[in-house]
Amino acid sequence: MKILMVLTSHDRLGETGQKTGFWLEEFAAPYYVFKDASAAITIASPQGGQPPLDPKSDEPDFQTAATERFKDDADAQSALANSVRLADISAADYDAVFYPGGHGPLWDLTDDKESIALIEKMFAADKPVAAVCHAPAVLRSTVAPDGAPLIEGKSVTGFSNSEEEAVQLTDVVPFLLEDELILKGGNYSKSSDWHPYVVTDGKLITGQNPASSEQAAQAVLASLSSR
Repeated sequence: MKILMVLTSHDRLGETGQKTGFWLEEFAAPYYVFKDASAAITIASPQGGQPPLDPKSDEPDFQTAATERFKDDADAQSALANSVRLADISAADYDAVFYPGGHGPLWDLTDDKESIALIEKMFAADKPVAAVCHAPAVLRSTVAPDGAPLIEGKSVTGFSNSEEEAVQLTDVVPFLLEDELILKGGNYSKSSDWHPYVVTDGKLITGQNPASSEQAAQAVLASLSSR
């Protein structure tokens, strides 16, 4: 079982002068779900090398058992620091792809040609594609073979407008994910703010927020076991 995890390379939070990147819990929790299932994990990013960590996700209030485990795991830290360039990845080599969130993907992975092609090839091969929190933004520019938006008519979730408002970034992000998923024809649904919520539609798996990351990874394993 080979699973690809794709992280952002973007580290600027709009024009605020603040840093962003990937959210630690959204990487660490799925990573260990996959590792504990004996999956071979490859980490990739648009630029390769060390993906930028959102510094807020490293604050004490956001630590979990998975993030603490990661901080004691030199092998995982090394794998993350040496992520493969997305351009060097072949969809044929993997059984599933998982996109952790953080605000970074809104800026780079949303329109990244390599990421778009990867997702479209994975879907065409009937392989699980999962994204959590802000990462469902990677579906924004993907299309089905008939040219329609890939998520048109599909059940999806992602970071909600009310959650974006709660973190006071509504006017900073390039678009509101909830609105964009609906605009592209997705059947968007959500739970209460910060509650775990995962939606599975065929091989498409989306999670609403950081609390949904572990459950989304478990949904990937469930999807693979049903193949």
